[in-house]
Amino acid sequence: MTSPIAADHDLVATATSRARGLTEPLLRAIVDSLGPTLAGIGHYHFGWQPGTELAAGKAVRPTLAVLAAEAVGAAPSAALPAAAAAELVHNFSLIHDDIIDSDEQRRGRPSVWKAHGVAAAILIGDALHSAAFELLLGTGSPHAAAVAERLAVAMREVVIGQVQDIEFTGRPWSGAQAVTVAEYQAMAEAKTGALLAFSAAGGAQLAGASPEAVRAFDALGRHLGLAFQCTDDVLGIWGDPLVTGKPVFGDLREGKKTLPMIAALSSGTPAGNRLRELLPAGDAEPELVAALVEEAGGRQYAEQEAARQLRGVAQQLDALPMPEQVRRSFKALAGTLIGRTR
Repeated sequence: MTSPIAADHDLVATATSRARGLTEPLLRAIVDSLGPTLAGIGHYHFGWQPGTELAAGKAVRPTLAVLAAEAVGAAPSAALPAAAAAELVHNFSLIHDDIIDSDEQRRGRPSVWKAHGVAAAILIGDALHSAAFELLLGTGSPHAAAVAERLAVAMREVVIGQVQDIEFTGRPWSGAQAVTVAEYQAMAEAKTGALLAFSAAGGAQLAGASPEAVRAFDALGRHLGLAFQCTDDVLGIWGDPLVTGKPVFGDLREGKKTLPMIAALSSGTPAGNRLRELLPAGDAEPELVAALVEEAGGRQYAEQEAARQLRGVAQQLDALPMPEQVRRSFKALAGTLIGRTR
C-alpha cells in the first residue's frame, strides 16, 4: 500500500538547508571563476551581492540529488556535482526565460536582463550552462560521462518544452487547433519534469545506483515536475503577488494557456463556454476570466492533477529500498512543493 505524502516544513527545512550548505560553496567558486564581469552578474542573480541579497531559494534540485544519493547508501557528497550542475542549468534557464518572456522582475527585484542588459544576461546564462557540463566531466567519476549525457538529454527536453509552451500561445483558444490537456502535460513534463528527473536520477547515478533505481528516480522526478507545474499554474492565476513576486493574474494577462485554463475551456460547462466566447477578443478583464476558470472547474482540475502526480511520486518511493528517514524527507519535500504559495 502506498503511504501518503504530506508537507513537513521542519523536515524539508533540514533537508534543503543541508543540500544548500553543500552546494552553495561550489556554486560560488564556479561563478567566481568566470571572471570579474560575469561573476558580478552571477552574484547579482544568485543574491550574493551586497545590497542585493535574497531570501534562500527552495533548493529543490540539489535536495533531490542529495537525497537520492543517501537513498542508495552513499554519502551526500557523492551527489554534489549533480546537485550543483542541476542548479547551474536551472539558473541558466531562469535567466534566459526572463528574456524570452520579457519579465522585468524575478523574486521581487529587477531580473538580470533588466539590471544588466540582454547581452549580459544571455552570456551569464551561457556560462552557467557550460559550467555544469565542465563540472560533471571533471569529477573523475566512472559515471561522469553517463551523468553528463543524462543532463544533455534533459536540457534538450527543457528546450523543446519551452518551444512548445511558446507555440501554445499562438494556438486558438478553441476548435480543432486548441491545445489539449494531453499536449499540455507532455510539454510540462519536458519543460519542468526533465530537470527534476535529472536531479534525482543524476544524483543516484553519480552515487553508483543500479540502473533500476536510476530509472525509478527519473520517473519520480517527472511525476514531481508535473505536480510542481500544476501548482505553478494555479499560483500564476490565483497566487498572492506579494508572496509570489509576480504580477496579479500574470498568466492571464500574458494569454498563457495553462492547465486550469485548458481544462476550463474543455469542460463543456456554461462558464467554460463563456470563456470560449470571451477569450478570442483579447479584452476580457482578468478578474472575470479567473472567476470563470474557477467556476468551470479549471482550478479544481489542476489541483486534483497535482495530487494524482504526487501519488505517482509516493509509488516510486515506496517501491525503492532506502532508509526510512530519507523516504520521509523525499515525501515531505514533495508535499511542501505542492502546498507552497510561491
